Amino acid sequence: MNHPPAATDQPTRIGLVAATAAGRRHARTLADAWPHARVVTADTVADALRAAWAGYDAVVAFLATGAVVRVLAPLLGDKRTDPAVVVVDEAARHAIALLGGHAGGGNDLAGRVGALLDANPVVSTATDAAGLPGLDTLGWPVEGAVAAVSRAILDGDPVTLVADATWPLPALPDNVRPAATGSSAPAPARPAAPGRGDVGSGPPGTAVDGGYRLLVTDRVVPLDDRTAVLRPPSLVVGVGASRGVPADEVRGLLARVLAEAGLSPASVRHLASADIKADEAGVRAGADAFGVPLVTYPATQLAAVDVPHPSEVVRAAVGTPSVAEAAALLGGGAELLVPKTATAMATVAVARHAPRGRLAIVGLGPGAPDLRTARAVTELRRAAVVVGLDQYVDQVRDLLRPGTRVLASGLGAEEERARAAVAEATAGHAVALVGSGDAGVYAMASPALEYADERVDVVGVPGVTAALAAGALLGAPLGHDHAYVSLSDLHTPWEVVARRVAAAAEGDFVALLYNPRSRARDWQLGAALEVFAAHRPPKTPVGVVRNASRPGERVHLATLATLDAALVDMYSVVVVGSSQTRIVAGRMVTPRGYRWRP
Repeated sequence: MNHPPAATDQPTRIGLVAATAAGRRHARTLADAWPHARVVTADTVADALRAAWAGYDAVVAFLATGAVVRVLAPLLGDKRTDPAVVVVDEAARHAIALLGGHAGGGNDLAGRVGALLDANPVVSTATDAAGLPGLDTLGWPVEGAVAAVSRAILDGDPVTLVADATWPLPALPDNVRPAATGSSAPAPARPAAPGRGDVGSGPPGTAVDGGYRLLVTDRVVPLDDRTAVLRPPSLVVGVGASRGVPADEVRGLLARVLAEAGLSPASVRHLASADIKADEAGVRAGADAFGVPLVTYPATQLAAVDVPHPSEVVRAAVGTPSVAEAAALLGGGAELLVPKTATAMATVAVARHAPRGRLAIVGLGPGAPDLRTARAVTELRRAAVVVGLDQYVDQVRDLLRPGTRVLASGLGAEEERARAAVAEATAGHAVALVGSGDAGVYAMASPALEYADERVDVVGVPGVTAALAAGALLGAPLGHDHAYVSLSDLHTPWEVVARRVAAAAEGDFVALLYNPRSRARDWQLGAALEVFAAHRPPKTPVGVVRNASRPGERVHLATLATLDAALVDMYSVVVVGSSQTRIVAGRMVTPRGYRWRP
């Protein structure tokens, strides 16, 4: 059986099928670029297409769309297991995501094929076309009336969002509204006729007021034709076992415990146990049955967890009074839902873990859209809240999904922005904190991470720095060791800045000077250049790049003896060459280390 990846993952195996010389040339372009792609051949093109379907995670067919449909139609099974299919025309003008757009990663694959072949990716999935998140693209299992609720979201019909807790969902449009404060959370299923039972506070078999409903819960709930259920990864199952426990015994106990508690197996984040059980085949088989990892802990860490049912017998055997309950609770913010329950050779306990917010710290690059990374775009579209300096947020407003909440502020409010982003993430939201260049270089990552604690998952998204953009425009000034120094004394005393400038000068580093000069700080750059001049020849190249990759970009080459500091402002990066830096054909070049000449 095929196992397509999530929509954001790259398929591990791609079968390429072509019928014509032009198609084979295009296929070879992909095969040369992707080690995981193979050209599939057979006696007929139809046989090659069937072989690619059966043996690969995704298929790129350089054929007519109709021909592909006729061959593959009898093979269609389930979109969750069928491979993705992208069709490319003879002239490679279009890369059409034909099958498996979300579940198989076909939409993403069409984009990557288009990037390699200079083709236009064609994505017809309704949510993608409207800029909305598909319910099956969030990385969580989804059940119920997914198509109906997705259609309602697209059509602007009222959809009620009912969640057990605040989970870091992406932005949802205004017609998806949280349930009123005090309304019922989704009720567990109870014995009833198939397809009937309470959903929230509505009558059996219906959504409240006959409308559509999106539930976010780990509890088993009855489904109807207007309710979709997202399964958050909230449950951790602790497992203890005797040596040689049969896999069937573990699997059976896991299934029974969850069913009796009314909990969905789809919300199990991982199985957890003691380190000594890491190689226990029966326990590993239980994790495999749920499609989740097995996480193990040392006995000393388990012994530190306060549990309701400790056992001295267990302590004597494995060095901790609890395995199942302690392993289920480890991780913080957990509530024990099912105390340890045992069979002859296995013990299971279940804990619900509180949601962790999501804070993506996103570097937007120096300004040009084509220098912004694909990962930055993905995180911006994944976020429900975007925080940043107003001028940086304005650069990416067109990328944000409908319903994204924007917290923008002006210059000088870095601390407030950092605190606001962390507060939103701590409350359980999906947040993107944006900054120019790389967020970790003189930007927002440091102040934000001073406040973010274990309740927040942090995702760092690197960006092209202003220094890198400036270096590319100047030539190759960063070919050997270099140092970044900010000349701003707003947060660092000038005495400290001056010592760092002197160290870079004495060490013969190429120096990248950030925040070099402003109306209020007009002397620091001159002072720094004097320090460099004391250690380097007057003809040492100095480059100034203003607005790198943005409108008004300007590149100026001078020397330590000739640079006019009046050309420099806060939109500039100053690059001071080392004693080895040269001007070659109008470009600034620092030789590599193996060409070092003392």
